[in-house]
Amino acid sequence: MRLSLKGIFSVSLAMVAVLPAIAVSSATEISAFAAYSAPLPVPGVINDDDRFMALRDAALHDDAKAAQMHASQLGQYAIPSYVDYYVLRTRIRSASAAEVLAYLKKYEGSAIADRLRNDWLLVLGFRGDWANFDQQLPLYVVNDDSQVKCYALLSKAVKQQRVAVEARALITSPKQYGDGCYQLLNALYDQGQFTDADIWSQMRIAAESSAMPLAKRLGKMLNIPEKRLVEAMDKPTNVLKKEAANDRLSRELFLMALGRAAKNDPEKSVAALQKFGNKLSAAEKSQAWANIALPASQKLQPEALTYWKRADGANLSMEAYQWRVRMALREGDWKMVKSAIAAMPLTLKNLPAWVYWHGRALQQEGKKEEAMAIFASISDQMHFYGQLALEERGQKIGAPALVKPVTPEEMAPITQNPNLQRALKFYAMNLRFEGTREWNWALRSMSERELLAAAEFARQNELLDRMVNTSDKTKADVDFTQRFPTPYNDSMYKATQAIGVDMAWVYGLIRQESRFATAAKSHVGASGLMQVMPKTAKWVAKKIGLANYVPHQVNEVETNIALGTNYLNMVLTDLGGSQALASAAYNAGPGRPRAWRSTLSRPVEGAIFAETIPFLETRDYVKNVLSNATYYAAIFEKKPQSLKARLGTVVPKGMSADEPEYQ
Repeated sequence: MRLSLKGIFSVSLAMVAVLPAIAVSSATEISAFAAYSAPLPVPGVINDDDRFMALRDAALHDDAKAAQMHASQLGQYAIPSYVDYYVLRTRIRSASAAEVLAYLKKYEGSAIADRLRNDWLLVLGFRGDWANFDQQLPLYVVNDDSQVKCYALLSKAVKQQRVAVEARALITSPKQYGDGCYQLLNALYDQGQFTDADIWSQMRIAAESSAMPLAKRLGKMLNIPEKRLVEAMDKPTNVLKKEAANDRLSRELFLMALGRAAKNDPEKSVAALQKFGNKLSAAEKSQAWANIALPASQKLQPEALTYWKRADGANLSMEAYQWRVRMALREGDWKMVKSAIAAMPLTLKNLPAWVYWHGRALQQEGKKEEAMAIFASISDQMHFYGQLALEERGQKIGAPALVKPVTPEEMAPITQNPNLQRALKFYAMNLRFEGTREWNWALRSMSERELLAAAEFARQNELLDRMVNTSDKTKADVDFTQRFPTPYNDSMYKATQAIGVDMAWVYGLIRQESRFATAAKSHVGASGLMQVMPKTAKWVAKKIGLANYVPHQVNEVETNIALGTNYLNMVLTDLGGSQALASAAYNAGPGRPRAWRSTLSRPVEGAIFAETIPFLETRDYVKNVLSNATYYAAIFEKKPQSLKARLGTVVPKGMSADEPEYQ
């Protein structure tokens, strides 16, 4: 099935990764710099940088004529590769292969040439031009585009190669599919490499993800009447009011409806399954319980563990595999933790989180030597699970010895690096996405000493976020002054001492929130070092008596620190002094961690609470903040620290942390 051209590309004004689609015209070669006889004046354009921004905006809006006009006035611009890119990108579908290849040859080895190659590979894949696609794919360096990966498998499939195993491992997240993955699904199904079971598995993923467009496409492949499919997705309780008919389609839609209804009310789905599930096979009943167990888990319902135990042998999504373990952790069922991790695909099983929890499960079995070997495999990694694994081995978390400072001789080539210079230019124009693309491109082949020098270059140019991210890439030469900087120390010390909040924790939070970029602003409007929301800032300012506060002050360093630290201290007090709960509250709002805690049936260690936070962003946030804080405490106190102690124990409201756990 071929989709409209509009389905290929997506765009974000903040991230110029792939520009919007344009209508296909004949492949006529057009000069990238054909000047108009009388360029129109553009309001606000007073210099070349303004003109470049206008060119970029024209490209974002797929205005080939305006892009051509602006480019004609930028013949001497400092970054010609981007000028040419924006012009060519607006008509990538109508450009000839010779024109695209000429661009790639001219700028070969550059970040933006790799970006154009990505764009072109999408066009070639959509067209089915496998000769050119196969030629360009090995030259694509970043290779992080899921659609391109799907097209790569499709190219093999059209040559009658068997790719079903690779495809099943690749297409697991509908948000990343795009036209390439849809075409791959169709092709493999048509060829018989994918069976009905594969398509129904994809349908379950679509239902879990509320991905209606995917569900409709899959429905056409399976000849499902759209009305019945939409009802199962959008009005599942209607489907569950009666017994499933004795045909596969009805039973599969019944299973889908169980999962969809459970997103709102798992108990109703359980009741429907118990009442009307008598025509389901044993395998279908297992799948039904799995479909209910996932949303029940994401609601942190203790009953979810029982549902998972009834779902043995079910076909699970990547999310479901992980939530089965999380609920076993929450309820203290270490035997199930072990078996559920063992059942995971290798791509999940080898993630540090599940390596660590597998080791913990082995500890519970008394298999200490096996557990210690597993902990040793990740305890040298500087992240949340590496720190926890280190503690399981009887060690605390400290700061490494100081590394030899980078020398002027090491700095010299870094300061002249053309990618880093382009990055500085883009950062100065507030084009952070383009700047970061160029910066990261420069780091690809650097040695550890060169990475430290690049991080120092970032510090010298007041790009602390780049300094931290760059220094984080080293493994042997670890410089904590770069990885865990302490800017604005006087203001921070004054603010934290005044209210008695842990400065290491605050620095750990800032490192996660803004990477010390004072002008940072999130997509929801949070501002400054501590990413304070406007309404929160106004409320806290009133609470602490900040006289004559006006909204723009939230971006001033001292004011931002004062507002952020006071708010953090308020939620800490409200949540019983738990840094794990308060960190979650800072990210997701104080109501949510209270709700998550209320579902606990027993006290749990902070690491388990963090692992079972329902929101991915908040789950990672809490882990990173407290991991950072532990390293900062080691720096400030000049002695090893315990992450486990910082995480503490999270207890249901009204229960003491030292009460015995439920068995």
